Amino acid sequence: MKKSIDVDKSYVGLRLDQFIQQNLLQEASRSYIQRLIKEGFCLVNGIKVKSGYAIKENDHIELEEMEPKSLDLEAVDLRLDIVYEDDDMMIINKPQGLVVHPASSYHEPTLVHGLLFHADELSSINGVVRPGIVHRIDKDTSGLLVVAKNDQSHQFLSSELSKHVIKREYKALVYGKFDESEGTIDAPIARHPKNRLKMAVIATGKRAVTHFKVLETFKDMSLVSCELETGRTHQIRVHMAYIHHPVVGDPIYGPKDVIGEKGQFLHAEHLTLMHPTKKKQMTFTAKLPQNFSDYLDELRANSAL
Repeated sequence: MKKSIDVDKSYVGLRLDQFIQQNLLQEASRSYIQRLIKEGFCLVNGIKVKSGYAIKENDHIELEEMEPKSLDLEAVDLRLDIVYEDDDMMIINKPQGLVVHPASSYHEPTLVHGLLFHADELSSINGVVRPGIVHRIDKDTSGLLVVAKNDQSHQFLSSELSKHVIKREYKALVYGKFDESEGTIDAPIARHPKNRLKMAVIATGKRAVTHFKVLETFKDMSLVSCELETGRTHQIRVHMAYIHHPVVGDPIYGPKDVIGEKGQFLHAEHLTLMHPTKKKQMTFTAKLPQNFSDYLDELRANSAL
């Protein structure tokens, strides 16, 4: 479908990808818009430009969305832990080790495969490979995430997420003891300049804010709660490593000698959001996975000696 718009002076200087997201494709991710621009599906005054192009008054922008590829995914019964479900959304307690959606480099069953088995309808806004997916959590992080079952709900939930209205609280076991009982990490995050598999705190990155509270202290570790104000890739893991308290078991941002066999001790425990149609605030909780709670019990026992 083709769309076009002329720029008025109130948007002068804004990046092209930001302008498109605000005016033409409010429901689309920034990465999808940047891909459209890069592959020539977006023209400014008939010319292909870059995503960071600073738009000018009276620029004529033409946009044509890519035809979606057919969804070549099989439904798989993953016996999902569904905390809540109605006609508009599902709240899933994702186990450690499960990737949220497929990628060209990953061919094992994902959460999306399980969603296709369970649900007759999922939102289509994020494309054919990520139906229903409003936000993600890392493969080796466990816990709660919301899935949209129709486009209207997806648009509402995405908007709430971008406005930082949805409250997401994690529990993390991290290395070291804290001098303070709580704090806020406000440090921008971007792709690591040398290792593309990692994120890093970089001055030119996107703003990222994590609030934390110390819940328990052990010999050389601490249990903390982390509340996300923003939702950057690997945010808690990057921020805790940045303040020299990497998440225990994290193979990328923590020590090379990893404790445990199931990934980092990081769990999305609480999720509070406004229901997309009932407009009622709802809070959901998922208890810690067994390996996490067992390890905490071990630490408590050793601390008591």
